[in-house]
Amino acid sequence: MGRIFKQLTITDRRKIEKMLAEEMPAKYIADKLRVNVSTVYRELKRGRYVHRNSDWTEDVRYSADIAEERYQENLKAKGPALKIGKDIALANYIEEKIADEGYSPEAVLLDIKRQQMEFSVTLTKPTLYKYIYDGIFLRVSSDNLVIKRKKKRYHKIKRKPKRAAAGTSIEKRPDDIDSREEFGHWEMDSVLGKRGKSKNALVVLTERKTRHEKIFKVKDHTAESVVKCINSLERKWGKLFPKIFKTITVDNGTEFSDCKGIEKTDDNGKNGRTKVYYCHPYCSAERGSNENQNRMIRRHIPKGTNFDKKSKKEIQKIEDWINNYPRPMFGGKSSQDLYNEEIKKII
Repeated sequence: MGRIFKQLTITDRRKIEKMLAEEMPAKYIADKLRVNVSTVYRELKRGRYVHRNSDWTEDVRYSADIAEERYQENLKAKGPALKIGKDIALANYIEEKIADEGYSPEAVLLDIKRQQMEFSVTLTKPTLYKYIYDGIFLRVSSDNLVIKRKKKRYHKIKRKPKRAAAGTSIEKRPDDIDSREEFGHWEMDSVLGKRGKSKNALVVLTERKTRHEKIFKVKDHTAESVVKCINSLERKWGKLFPKIFKTITVDNGTEFSDCKGIEKTDDNGKNGRTKVYYCHPYCSAERGSNENQNRMIRRHIPKGTNFDKKSKKEIQKIEDWINNYPRPMFGGKSSQDLYNEEIKKII
């Protein structure tokens, strides 16, 4: 039987959403629904919204709920009052979290759920995104959302490492660390300020299981400053330090070249406070948690910032924001929530 012309129902739209998730092409979807392919293309445009991923990138997706809502609105010259208009407190809270604190729409909804806040209206993620793109809020617009980053094309260049790793290669790191099931395995990186202007730098540690972040402002980009950061953590935690910082994975930057100082091993390379593993040269993906967290830091401190003018209090505020940010991967819990749970098991 050939194609027929019909209005799509919410059931049809959910089928479209499912087939798109399975990466089916528009022609295949049209054949399954027995409609013209142009109908499918119009429908994809109607239900389009921007989804933010956990790594702060964004991609365009289709939502059956958004498409249905837009369809129903187009049917009526005057639709019913918007749900958000019935709860000013909710609207104000959403504006505060997005406009003032830099939350994503999804993070706001997760935060409301996590804190068990009660409002008279409940919004879905697609509906909230729709309100934002439709300009419903006074202080929130699409400008408040993270812009989708264009992927750059890189040509593979064979490079020789500038020097050998200062310690144990990541190839010898136990495989079970990759699973992120055990607490206490960290990644460490440095973030530089404005070239030629900023002497200060940041040393960033990310716990792999909880994504908990520790950010230190240091006087310079040297191995000595890195060791001082680790020393300060050991002074804070004392005998518990080896249980909290079991391993630390770093790159081959000069600031991490004092392996012995970081591990605090004796002359025989034993009795250390932690174990350091070194990534392969030019393989930042081997510290994936660090790289993703650094993007969150850059939301508050863009590239080219002079760290010399940033106070430790400001850096601490950024660390707190990252650690308390609701995470979809954790069902709305924050890294701080999970980190606290793990620390309770140790102490």
